Amino acid sequence: MLDKKFILNNIDAVRANVAARRMQIDLDRFVALAEERKRSEQRLQDLNREANTLASGRGRQGAPDEAALARARALRDEIAVVKKDVVATTEEFDALHASIPNMTDARAPLGDTDASNLVLGYGETPVRKFDFAPKDHLAIGKALDLIDMEAGSRVSGHGFYYLKNEAVLLDLALQRYALDVLARHGFTLVATPDMARMGVIGGTGYAPRGSETQIYQIAGSDLGLIATSEITLCGMYASHTFDASALPLKLAGFSHCFRTEAGSHGRETRGLYRVHQFSKVEMFAFTTADQSEAMHQHFLDVERAIFDGLQIPYRFVENATGDLGAAAYRKFDLEAWMPGRGDGGEWGEVTSASNCTDYQARRLEIRYRPDDGKATFAHTLNGTAIATSRALIAVIENHQNAAGGIDIPPALQPFLGLKQIPAAPKA
Repeated sequence: MLDKKFILNNIDAVRANVAARRMQIDLDRFVALAEERKRSEQRLQDLNREANTLASGRGRQGAPDEAALARARALRDEIAVVKKDVVATTEEFDALHASIPNMTDARAPLGDTDASNLVLGYGETPVRKFDFAPKDHLAIGKALDLIDMEAGSRVSGHGFYYLKNEAVLLDLALQRYALDVLARHGFTLVATPDMARMGVIGGTGYAPRGSETQIYQIAGSDLGLIATSEITLCGMYASHTFDASALPLKLAGFSHCFRTEAGSHGRETRGLYRVHQFSKVEMFAFTTADQSEAMHQHFLDVERAIFDGLQIPYRFVENATGDLGAAAYRKFDLEAWMPGRGDGGEWGEVTSASNCTDYQARRLEIRYRPDDGKATFAHTLNGTAIATSRALIAVIENHQNAAGGIDIPPALQPFLGLKQIPAAPKA
């Protein structure tokens, strides 16, 4: 979260930032609550001081008179009321404080949605010109007995699916390929829990409750299913102070991910593009304040290397202000070309990389101690290496062949043990 003093001292800039992100937050109420809490806390101090003075006077002078007793009773009652006011005001203030997003990099384009994102460049592989009519991943998956959406819907509901036969191996190969790339780039490999405490989920900037939540909460517990291992990797070092010499720390997290996808509709919910469960390899880093921008670029470079290695056409974009998550200061996406998406093919997001500056670390009390010895909040960054559901779409659709099978890109062949998923035999 943002520092409270920073918000109050820069309220106009914070107000402009909230507006640019197309968010509705009552900052006037935040300022009013800050003043109200200050007054209540001061009143409580004054009352406690008077009560202490009265008690010490009684101890020196013997039995108190009736007026002193009456005042003591009145003070107890008033202190109880003011304490309740402080608690109620603090709870409302803290909840509103937690909803205020990170500040935004001045380079982020202004805009409401991903349609306003700024295209920065393209990958090594050009968009393929097919000499046959390409199919989408669902048609290919059905023909080759790789994907069963109908069974997933019957068993678990819309947005769930079964992978079958070579698709299971392809999913695992994508995970293994991504972990191998990240290991070569100096990331520490971590398999994380698939659940986290709600305080950790909220601490990373995810709304744990409400109509906009992406989190499935476990009934009767303080646990939720994670939407990404960003949550568990960040929480891994909650309340920790690093030596500056230990940073940057780069982690590669593997986990299953679960998302409610509240508010999703239309063609984005078709097939594997926007589902409730998938596997993901995530990059995460803790850095000092002066290391985070270079690390953000590094994450983008690694994502590009992964998808260049898969021979997937993609473009990379700078996210517009209205398309940023609450924690992100600056964000890049990779959008892969998906020939079966829309009418004749479309770009679809396959990775994102965010610099969250000290927004998450301030919530979770993650610091580093520089050479001068004064601890300060760390910066955190996250980036997708492979989210297997969307990566499967990109590989299946871009590497389909005229016979109806799928040619496996060379980078995946050592992990899959196949050069091709053959076409289904004709009846």
